[in-house]
Amino acid sequence: MTTDWALYARYNRLANERLYEACARLSDQDRWRDLGAFFKSVHGTLNHLLLGDRIWMTRFAGGSHPSTGLDAILFESFDELCAARAEMDGRIERFFAALPDGFLDRSLSYVNNAGVASVDPAAVIVPHFFNHQTHHRAQIHTLLSQLGQAPPVLDLHRVLRP
Repeated sequence: MTTDWALYARYNRLANERLYEACARLSDQDRWRDLGAFFKSVHGTLNHLLLGDRIWMTRFAGGSHPSTGLDAILFESFDELCAARAEMDGRIERFFAALPDGFLDRSLSYVNNAGVASVDPAAVIVPHFFNHQTHHRAQIHTLLSQLGQAPPVLDLHRVLRP
C-alpha cells in the first residue's frame, strides 16, 4: 500500500507542475480575478491547496497547525507561491516514499479549523488528502478555461506516462 501512496504523491507533484505552468501564462490580474470560485480566483485556490497540504502534512508528522481561515493568502507573489508549492510537493513525495510503519493503521487526533476536536483513521485521511488536491486542481482547470487559457491534461494515467 505504501507504494500506491508514493505513486499518488508523484502524480500530485507532476500534476501541480503542469497546472502551475499553465497558471504562469496568466497575467497577475487574471490570476487574481474573482471568478466566483469557492476561493474566488486561481491565486486564491492555489493558496488554499498549499495551506491544506501544510495543515495535513503537519498533522501527519504528529504536530498541530495553528488555525487560520482556509482562504488565507500565504503568498501574494506567484513566484513565491510556486517555490513554496515545489517545496511542499517534495516534502509530500519524501513522506509517502518512506511512510512510517503502521501509519495507515493508526488514527489522527487533531483540532480542525472550526475548533472541533476530531479523530479520523489515517486510512481515510490519506485518500482525502490526495482527493482534496484533485478536487481543487479541477476547479483551477475550469478557471483557466474561463480565462481563455488551455488547461493542461491532468488525468493520472496520462501524467504518469514516461
